[in-house]
Amino acid sequence: MENLIQKINAEIETFRSESESLIDKGVKAAGARARKSTLELEKLLKEFRKVSIEESKK
Repeated sequence: MENLIQKINAEIETFRSESESLIDKGVKAAGARARKSTLELEKLLKEFRKVSIEESKK
């Protein structure tokens, strides 16, 4: 579970930096990278939910 949380935090940081590049500097490619990051976050968060439910049943 710790590894999963580390991946989520890393992906959040990636999203944060790419979205800041898009907003502050107007880098259009950063927008695409930020959107890609949101898709990866979605997968990781679903996995977290699944693992969390399994852990709570123990």
